[in-house]
Amino acid sequence: MNQAAISKSFTLPSGSEVKNRLAKSALSEGIAEADGRPSEALFNLYRRWGEGGAGILFTGNVMVDKDHLVNPNVLIAEDESFLSDYTKLSEAAQAQGTQLWMQINHPGRQTPIYLDKAPVSASDVGMPSKIYAQPRPLSEEEIIELIDRYGTAALVAKKSGMKGAQIHGAHGYLVSQFLSPLTNLRTDRWGGSLENRSRFALEIYRNMRAKVGDDFPLSIKINSADFQRGAFTEEESMEVIQMLDQEGMDLIEVSGGTYERAAMVGTMQKESTKQREAYFLDFIVKVREKIKSPLMLTGGFRTAETMNAAIENGELDFVGLGRPFCIYPHIAKELISGERTDCSVPDLLTGVDKIDMSGMLQTPWHQFQLIRMGKGLDPDPDMDLWMVYEKITGKKRPVVGEQ
Repeated sequence: MNQAAISKSFTLPSGSEVKNRLAKSALSEGIAEADGRPSEALFNLYRRWGEGGAGILFTGNVMVDKDHLVNPNVLIAEDESFLSDYTKLSEAAQAQGTQLWMQINHPGRQTPIYLDKAPVSASDVGMPSKIYAQPRPLSEEEIIELIDRYGTAALVAKKSGMKGAQIHGAHGYLVSQFLSPLTNLRTDRWGGSLENRSRFALEIYRNMRAKVGDDFPLSIKINSADFQRGAFTEEESMEVIQMLDQEGMDLIEVSGGTYERAAMVGTMQKESTKQREAYFLDFIVKVREKIKSPLMLTGGFRTAETMNAAIENGELDFVGLGRPFCIYPHIAKELISGERTDCSVPDLLTGVDKIDMSGMLQTPWHQFQLIRMGKGLDPDPDMDLWMVYEKITGKKRPVVGEQ
């Protein structure tokens, strides 16, 4: 029998060899120390994931500015203050040959008001919710400083022994805010035309590359589209991806949506796309025809058959999995060995339409699984959804029959 496609190694343009085609896409863990340094819980979590056999593990958000955070207890890499801690994290994750890559991010306007009462963004376009404060536009000097901060974080990743770094350019965070004409209303060299709106992402890549050299893999996570009227479109995404390809990006990960339109969790996909499992597969097939950079697709993959077929057909190079890693920490090893052929996650429904339609419990339920693994416990697929509701809202569960 031929070796399964997902088990084959892959050599990136930088020369780095990844042992297989399965990657844990970035998941915001929320279990770092209060000051942003890697914690014992993170060492436990990534050690377990490292034993699970994935080719690449992307960290959750690593923030470039301690004053602008996406959530509490998130990792921070402003400088080399926590280098020894990041080195310990790298060693824990990579002991079995899995590569650890740092995902680097800034929330921009997408940060809750209790964490950031003075958020910044490309422009002063706010979020449509009172839980977010109104952002102010970044100055030219601040933009230049931020670009350098991304590069500094990438260098921390390299010095710590990690094997790569990724720019988070998707899901409505700061890089995504610059790319979108809905949130970028600037009239200077950072706004207006697509060339100008993409300048922030390209300059971040160039700063990183100058700091880490040609032999350290760099990646970007980018939306196929924002799925909002007047926002970043598929056509624009295709053009930006081609720009990044020409710059020499080692790996381009495709996702989609923002906090306002959460396509990344499959809430708004066409039925034909859902049946194919992978949410953005139609788009990535078009991308493949135009670029040479390796491609990774995250969102919706659940069966080994579909994963293998996508790689065998040349549609992509890496399969990204997120939530399955919360329930099955050794899923890569299990899929490759054939021990498991499906990694579907539980249907999380309370029976209360208002709650279920909002999807408000999906992310915290999975995050609580990471907390368990950080404590050395196994995931609990039967974890009570109402327990999660009560913890995050401080409210008692609704009366039976309440809608």
